[in-house]
Amino acid sequence: MIRHQLHVGDPTEPEVAALLTASEAYAYSLYPAESVHMLDVRELLTPSVQFLVARSAEGVAEGCGAFVMQDEGCAELKRMFVVPAARSNGLGAFILRRLESDAREAGVRVMRLETGIRQPEAIRLYRRFGYRDRGPFGDYAPDPLSLFMEKDL
Repeated sequence: MIRHQLHVGDPTEPEVAALLTASEAYAYSLYPAESVHMLDVRELLTPSVQFLVARSAEGVAEGCGAFVMQDEGCAELKRMFVVPAARSNGLGAFILRRLESDAREAGVRVMRLETGIRQPEAIRLYRRFGYRDRGPFGDYAPDPLSLFMEKDL
C-alpha cells in the first residue's frame, strides 16, 4: 500500500536536488552521455513543466516525475525516478497515474516519452499503462539505446 504523498516539487530544495542527482547518476551508470536525455534541473522550474515529488509518510523524498507541455495537445514524460529502496511497491505507478491525470486536466491528448532499453522495470511500467512503441519525436535522433513510446490520454 502506498503511503506516499505527491506534491509539486521544488528542484532547488536540497533533498529534491539530491534525488535528481541520484537519478542522473543512475542514468549515467547505464548509458553513455550521448544517450542520456535528462531535462535540465533549471527547466523543471519553467511554466510548461509540472514536476511532482513523492514523499514517504516520514516526509522523505523518494520519487519524482514530470511532464513538459508541448505543441498540439502533446506532453513529454520526463524525470521519472524512484530511489532503489522504494522500488517494487507501486510508487512509480502512483507517480505516473497522477502525472497522466494532471496532464489530462491540462488538455494533453498524447503523452510521449523516451526511456533507455536497459531499464526493463520502467519499460514494463509504461507498457502496463498502455504506452506503445513509436519512433523518435521532437528533437530526438534515432538511438539504439533509446525506446520511444506514447499513449493517447
